[in-house]
Amino acid sequence: MPAAGTRKPMRERFREQVREEVKSAALDQLAAGGAQAISINAIAKQLGVSGPALYRYFSSRDELLNVLVIDAYHDLRDAMARALDADAPDAEARIRLLAAAYRGWAREEPHRYELLFKAPFPGYDAHAKPLADAARALMGVVLGVLHDPETAGKPYDNEEVLDARRANTENHQLAVALWSRLHGFVSLEIGGGFTAMGLDADALFETEVQVLTDRVRRAG
Repeated sequence: MPAAGTRKPMRERFREQVREEVKSAALDQLAAGGAQAISINAIAKQLGVSGPALYRYFSSRDELLNVLVIDAYHDLRDAMARALDADAPDAEARIRLLAAAYRGWAREEPHRYELLFKAPFPGYDAHAKPLADAARALMGVVLGVLHDPETAGKPYDNEEVLDARRANTENHQLAVALWSRLHGFVSLEIGGGFTAMGLDADALFETEVQVLTDRVRRAG
């Protein structure tokens, strides 16, 4: 890592710039047609370079998709963590903030949200370490919310999440239950399930959040 006040070498800065441009183009393709629409050759044409040239920046389409998944996990985690910066008197209030942030990000980024939970290519391994670490970061935020009030929702780090899972703590069981309910609701909403049935998604969400906070209260 460069020392404070120094810049990265130009070659490294150029590489990072190209990778960001490739990811931006891939996200446009993702929004237009889903993961199957992402094409290295089409991105190369858009950027005015040859297809083989881009393989210096991403070794394969699979690597590019893996990076997009990890970025999405990080962005969702950050959205949840930012929401918890607001003043909240207790875990129940923080659950409401977290749930609203989770839903809000998924509604704003539906294609990226779906990318997290649907295998984007044959042979996709969600248990590969970089992907599993990124996924656990979400659980770390939820576990932080359920921890002692003095922590004010400080997220668990990767090892703390693993320790909680191995010990099968009550908070870990509750965190999994909270996430599964949120994921189920959000997946139905962005998939159009509520609209097709003529249901009020906002009212349903409020009821769901109340169920979640009631469960947290009982567990406490």
